[in-house]
Amino acid sequence: MVSTSGFNGGWSKSALAFYYSELPVLVTGGCGFIGSNLVRALVDLGARVSIIDALISGCGWHHGNLTGVAQHVYLSHADLHDIDVVRQAVTGQHVIFNLAGEISHLTSMSNPQRDLSINASAQLALLDQIRLHNPQATVVFASSRQVYGSARYLPVDELHPISPVDYNGVHKLTAEGYHALLRHQFGVNAICLRLGNVYGPRQGIHQEGRGFIDTFLRMVLKGEQLKVFGDGRQMRGMLYVDDAVEAFLRAAAAGTCASAVYNIGHPVPVSLIDVARQMAASCHAPEPVEVPFPCDRKAIDIGDFFQNTERARSELGWVPQVSFAEGLQKTLEFFKPRIAERLHAGTP
Repeated sequence: MVSTSGFNGGWSKSALAFYYSELPVLVTGGCGFIGSNLVRALVDLGARVSIIDALISGCGWHHGNLTGVAQHVYLSHADLHDIDVVRQAVTGQHVIFNLAGEISHLTSMSNPQRDLSINASAQLALLDQIRLHNPQATVVFASSRQVYGSARYLPVDELHPISPVDYNGVHKLTAEGYHALLRHQFGVNAICLRLGNVYGPRQGIHQEGRGFIDTFLRMVLKGEQLKVFGDGRQMRGMLYVDDAVEAFLRAAAAGTCASAVYNIGHPVPVSLIDVARQMAASCHAPEPVEVPFPCDRKAIDIGDFFQNTERARSELGWVPQVSFAEGLQKTLEFFKPRIAERLHAGTP
C-alpha cells in the first residue's frame, strides 16, 4: 500500500506520476466516456490498469475509446452482477474507480427497472465483493449532480437538500448510500464525486437520450440546426473531461484524508443558448432556434444549476483549468476527423 499520510491537496503532475506508478487500479465502466479518459490518464501515469465493462447498449461505450492504450490494460467484458469475475477483479487492487452506470435521465423514466439494475443493484453487487475481499481499497464513485434535483440556491454546495427529479437521480443517490454504508460500517475508504455536466473527447454522441451536450455535438457535427428548449437561459457548469479525470486522480490519492462527498463541476456557468451558439459557430452550422419544451423533458428539467466546488479546492487542491471555449475547441478537434466512426458504436 502507498501511504497518503500528510496529504494536503498539493499534488503536482510529478507527484501523481510517482503515486500511480505501478499502482494496481481497477476502473469499472472503463470503456465509456469518462472511464476511458481516466484509463488513458492512468496508463500515462504508469499504473497497472484493469477494467470491467459490460458494454451495455446506451451506456456510452465505444469500440474506439481505448485505441492506443488497449494493449496496456486488462479488460474483463462482464456485468457487475457476475460475482466470480468481480471477486477476481477487485482482489488486490489499491484503488477502484467506480464509473460503471447509466446516465440517461430520459431512459431512466421510460425504463426504471433497467436503471435500477445498472445504477443500484449492480453497484451493491460490486461493493459487496469489495467489502468481502478488498476492504482496504480506496473506492471513488462517479455520482451525479442529479441527486440534488432543482437548485434551491446557487451555487449548490454539498449541504444542499437532496431531492432528485428522476429515477436516475434516485438510483445514483441509492448507490451513494451503499458507498456511505461501506465507509461508516465497514471502514472502506469510499468517496463520491457528484459530477456536473461533463463533456469532451469520446462522448457517446452516437446514442440518443444521453443529454443536451451529446445531442448538440452530434447535430452540429452533421451540420444540423440546434433546437434549444425554452428560452435557453438555463445555466450549467460545463466541465471538460480532463478536469473531471484530474478530480478522480486527486480524490483517490488523498486516501483516508478525503471527505465522503465532493462536488465536481465548473463553478463558472454558461447558458444553454450560449453553448448552442458557440457550437454552431465553431462548426458553421445554422443559428440555433428556441422551441417549446417537450412534456417529458420539462418534467425533469432542473432549471439553472451550477456547483460550489470549494471543498474540492481546499481539500484536494482541485480547480478546473479548462474554460468552455477552450474545451469546446479541443472536443471538436477530436470529433471532426472521426465523425463517421463516432456516429456508430461498433461491435463489442
